[in-house]
Amino acid sequence: MHNKPLGTKQIAQQRIDILFKQATDVGKTNPALATEYIRAAKKIAMAARFPIPAKQKRCICKQCETLLVTGYNNRVRIQQKREPHVVVTCLNCGYHSRIHIKTRKKGA
Repeated sequence: MHNKPLGTKQIAQQRIDILFKQATDVGKTNPALATEYIRAAKKIAMAARFPIPAKQKRCICKQCETLLVTGYNNRVRIQQKREPHVVVTCLNCGYHSRIHIKTRKKGA
């Protein structure tokens, strides 16, 4: 098996955080540069076999890999049909991602 040094995952997490911060800083002014930062963060995560945290992963369009900035290049809606969920629409490519809302069980 491939044994990596203990600090590899921590270094990868720090670099991913830095790249996401830089991407959010330039997200509105230079979307192409923000996309490059996102792609670099994904490559680092894949190389270190480290998952990108859900909070950061939800800020990326799965189809076109752009940084989603609410009100600028994405739309957020709440749907009550079937199971309640949030629908995030990328306005660049039209991709819909759905985030399920956990509901409380009655009587518990």
